[in-house]
Amino acid sequence: MRILGVDPGLTRCGLGVVDAAAGRRVTLVRVGVVRTPADLAPQLRLLAVAEQLQAWLTELRPDVVAVERVFAQANVRSVTGTSQVAGVAMLAAARAHLPLALHTPSEVKAAVTGNGRAEKKQVQEMVRRILTLPAHPSPADAADALALAICHAWRGGGQGSGVRAQYGGADTLPRASGTGLTPAQRAWAAAERSARRAGAVTPRG
Repeated sequence: MRILGVDPGLTRCGLGVVDAAAGRRVTLVRVGVVRTPADLAPQLRLLAVAEQLQAWLTELRPDVVAVERVFAQANVRSVTGTSQVAGVAMLAAARAHLPLALHTPSEVKAAVTGNGRAEKKQVQEMVRRILTLPAHPSPADAADALALAICHAWRGGGQGSGVRAQYGGADTLPRASGTGLTPAQRAWAAAERSARRAGAVTPRG
């Protein structure tokens, strides 16, 4: 399964593609960042991101798109741009008839580090180790995009052929205990449940 991870951002949008195989093996296909200048009109910045996303979809042909689920932040201007780019990525997946998955930041951190509150440097280091890279993916947006793709690979969702958004719900919450779970899987399950309790629900509208 080939997965495109998208870390949405208006100034920097991280893109990372990995191939996932049996035994939790993941390999790097490509990683990069789409940058747009702050002095460019907002609609043109979104267009630039959309064009790059389309180019990656056309050339690399992923099987699923994983996007970071956007949460409200104190910086309203920042979260607005991030949400707009997330919408562009979701639309690109729909137009390509690809499954779509949304993952919370804590869920992604728990999946790759075992800690839902890990710092960005920890995420970068674990992404480097998992993909056996010679150096940390840089900037952090690139590492975050790869972490999203890895998280989705290990979660195992979004493999269907139809377009569907995975937001989860009471019937899809992962088990946090039992045999056969790694420490990272237990941490991810706890982070996902915590995010749901905090109000990370399916966006309306």
